[in-house]
Amino acid sequence: MTTPYDLTADQRTILGALQSFLKNRVAPGAAERDQSGEFPADLVRELGEMGVMGAQTPEEYGGSGLDTATFALIVEEIAAYDGSLCLTVASHNSLCQGHILIAGTEEQKRRFLPDLASARVLGAWGLTEPASGSDSGGLATRATQQPDGSWILNGSKNFITQGSVAGTYVILARTDAPRPGKGKNDGISAFVFNRAEVQGFSVGRKEDKLGLRSSDTAQLIFEEMHLPSDALLGTRGQGFKDVMRVLDGGRIGIASMGLGLGRAAFEFAARYASTREQFGKPIATNQGIGFKLADIDVQLEASRLLIRKAADLKDAGADFTVAAARAKLFATEAGVQACDEAIQLLGGYGYIKEYPVERYWRDNRLTRIGEGTSEVQRMILSRAVIARYSEQIGEREVVTA
Repeated sequence: MTTPYDLTADQRTILGALQSFLKNRVAPGAAERDQSGEFPADLVRELGEMGVMGAQTPEEYGGSGLDTATFALIVEEIAAYDGSLCLTVASHNSLCQGHILIAGTEEQKRRFLPDLASARVLGAWGLTEPASGSDSGGLATRATQQPDGSWILNGSKNFITQGSVAGTYVILARTDAPRPGKGKNDGISAFVFNRAEVQGFSVGRKEDKLGLRSSDTAQLIFEEMHLPSDALLGTRGQGFKDVMRVLDGGRIGIASMGLGLGRAAFEFAARYASTREQFGKPIATNQGIGFKLADIDVQLEASRLLIRKAADLKDAGADFTVAAARAKLFATEAGVQACDEAIQLLGGYGYIKEYPVERYWRDNRLTRIGEGTSEVQRMILSRAVIARYSEQIGEREVVTA
């Protein structure tokens, strides 16, 4: 485990216990689970008992109440051993529970969070659809309110993490036409429900993925699905504002996941390069290899600092949207690059499944897509840069006038 900061006593205790669990329970079967695609329900339950599945949920709702900086360290560490398990932990905490924490009523929090935080029930969060990915305003799932205040949902969701294994779902649907001048994301609402309590809900296709193969990913289908009036999560028609807040927090988790996988690949490749001899000396002593390792080390260390800044801003209650976008963009791009370079350093051995670096690359490739693609992060950052410097130009004109 590598961190640029001195850990607190609590962090050392948490990460020490977690690392022991990861070495003894997770690492031995990671490659086999990657091949079989079997969801590790037993490991998830054990992480629930350890408090990891409710890491950032307050203690009053059955969670561990950890800060974001500690959660980021946890996610990084799990990713270094098993990317699939890491994605389960990150999405369960940041998306489903995160949305309930942001927008839920006190009654909803007390109803849903204790089971989620303990992993007695897994959570799923549904935004993406077959025809709307980054263009969230184009979602086609509709929720129609009935005269008695209840709702009927029709539509489908794609690529939903924990889609077929979850018990609690937060689903985004259009309830209203956008108001004039508000943009097409207006009129979207969120709903929360337990799977066992509804009819008209079914799981469609389970995805056969390039990587993260033992993380459950499935299509969800809603056909005249009835929900009670109190299933509405947050303010009607204003759900997209909460979605943006949820995704900001989720990006810190995905950045940490990208870092953890990149770190695992880098550490394996560095050890390999230090022992693999060609032409009578370790290949790490060749400048072409040594410089490559140096560049990866810098990029991963910079990723940690960007993640920590975003986490600290979030914990301080400050605006962390730009910081999260920076961390997510840089750490996931750097992490994938680290995995790619690790394969290159191992040569032919990097391309075969006997060595883990090809799995790290396959798992990490999703981090540049999930929780907003790298292109979306660049859109967020470019708009922030333009706005910031436009304001500075305006101030300068006033001063010199």
